[in-house]
Amino acid sequence: MMTESPPLKSRRPYLLRAMHEWISDNLQTPHIVVDASISGVDVPRQYVQDGKIILNVSLNATSGLNLSNEGVVFRARFGGATHDVSVPIAAVLGIYARETGQGMIFSEADAPAPPPTTPPDMPPSGEVKRARPTLKVVK
Repeated sequence: MMTESPPLKSRRPYLLRAMHEWISDNLQTPHIVVDASISGVDVPRQYVQDGKIILNVSLNATSGLNLSNEGVVFRARFGGATHDVSVPIAAVLGIYARETGQGMIFSEADAPAPPPTTPPDMPPSGEVKRARPTLKVVK
């Protein structure tokens, strides 16, 4: 009897929180790059350029900042008006420090896992072939 392990959770929210903490600990200003075309993104549309928006997610610029596994939510002022912002984690393309540009762009490998599908037919022996792991150089 073979037990199926649950799908791995996306690395993106964990990396986002770690980079946010690192940037903040270094007294810099964390900004996220968001794909505003993804369903569920609630941002002031007048600030979207080429389908993307850059948001200051520093603790000084936001109120009620929550970086959860599902997304980023906070309240902030845009052009003097307060707006509730909601960004699904899949729409966060990267995070960087405004002062230095240092940060991280997320790859598809960091994206949330797709919903489980029906497993392909098992080989007659019951053995599961595993793909060879790959590593990427991150600069």
